[in-house]
Amino acid sequence: MVNVPTAVWIDEEGRMVRPPETAYSKEQKVLGQTIGNDLYTVGLRDWVANGAGSRFVMSQQKLKPLLRTTPLKLRQADAHFKLATHLHALGNADAAAKQWLKSQQLNPDSWNYHRQQWSFDPDTAGPNWFKKFMALKGKPYYAPLDLPKEE
Repeated sequence: MVNVPTAVWIDEEGRMVRPPETAYSKEQKVLGQTIGNDLYTVGLRDWVANGAGSRFVMSQQKLKPLLRTTPLKLRQADAHFKLATHLHALGNADAAAKQWLKSQQLNPDSWNYHRQQWSFDPDTAGPNWFKKFMALKGKPYYAPLDLPKEE
C-alpha cells in the first residue's frame, strides 16, 4: 500500500474481491498528476447493490496474481522497519535511524518506510518527499486502478 486512501473489498464470506488499491472517490489533481477518478465510487455503489454479481468484483483467477507472496528481501525490510519504530519508541533515535536506513535500502520503493522516518523531522519531511516524488520521473505515484469502464 502506498498511501491513504487505500481500500480492500472483502465480501460477507471473508473473501477478498478487490485487492488493496487507491480509493479516491473522485478525480483530483496533485502536483500536475491526475489521481483517482469517479469510477471508484460508481464501482463501490454497484458492489453494494449487486454483491458478487457486480461487474467490479474481480474473479479469484484475476485477483490471485495480484496477491503474491512477499519476497524474503521485502520481509527483511519490514523487520528492520518494525525494529526501527520500536527503537524509536524506546528513545534510541540513532539506532532507529540505522534500522530505517536498512529497511529503505532493502525496499527503496516503500514510501511508508521513508515517510515514517521523515515524520520525526518536520523541517525536512516535505523536501524529502518532493525529492523522492520527482525521482519517479513520470512513473505514477499510485498504480492505476483496474476498473471496468462505465457502460
